[in-house]
Amino acid sequence: MNSSVEVESGAQAAPEPTPRRSPHAILGENYGWLSRLRSYLILDPLIWLYTLILGLLALPGGLFDRGGRRLHWFSWAWSWLIVKTILSPVKVTGLDKIDTAKPHVYAVNHASAMDIPVLYVYLPFQFRIVFKKELLAYPVVGWQLKRSGQVCIDQQKPTNSIAAIRSAVKSLKAGMPLVIYPEGGRTPDGEIKPFLPGAFFLAIKAQVDIVPVALVGTYELLPMNTYHIRCRPLEMRVGEPISTVGLKMRDLEAVSAKVQKAVEDLYYPQSPAGA
Repeated sequence: MNSSVEVESGAQAAPEPTPRRSPHAILGENYGWLSRLRSYLILDPLIWLYTLILGLLALPGGLFDRGGRRLHWFSWAWSWLIVKTILSPVKVTGLDKIDTAKPHVYAVNHASAMDIPVLYVYLPFQFRIVFKKELLAYPVVGWQLKRSGQVCIDQQKPTNSIAAIRSAVKSLKAGMPLVIYPEGGRTPDGEIKPFLPGAFFLAIKAQVDIVPVALVGTYELLPMNTYHIRCRPLEMRVGEPISTVGLKMRDLEAVSAKVQKAVEDLYYPQSPAGA
């Protein structure tokens, strides 16, 4: 009865919103059941196998690896195997303009679990990653993160991270590059989320440049809450360094906005001139 009254009075149900296309979806590409079978039966089991074997092999070596170089190699080997397995070629642009001998903070958008393997393979130097405490709960992976000197941040209790932050600043000043995900976590829809100003504390404290990096296509390759790997070309776009020399903690908001714009300019497709 109510529905007939609504129709007679001219009221119409609101149309369902049209799902927005991913920023870097490939037009006409259909990842159907064959793609799912390839992922679930071949790609995923191989990645889990690499994780188990290399994680176990790294255990004894990590006990005597104070500098983290040996564990970084294991991470690189694990990542290289994954990148080769997922059949997704990676194009790197802009990195040749960066003096990689200097310690920079690399600010990267975080769209996928595949971001880390891509970074390990295509950043040609040893580095440390800032990660959330929750990752320590994962078997093998958590141990590897802790033993290899990565920077653990407790977002629920920031005071528990003071020692890790001090160590990271010391490492940066000593020449160890750092990779951060300023969004604080993976994007659920492929769009870049607001950057957390506190993510740039370390760069300002150590007075090192921030290098914006956009990983393109990793969200469409493997978004959150799925194990379906959709093989496709990827890109790692590296922008111009952003200086922090002379900046103070009061400049965190301004630096965050500047870096976010730089990453977004790299990430989003550019409209043709005059469009």
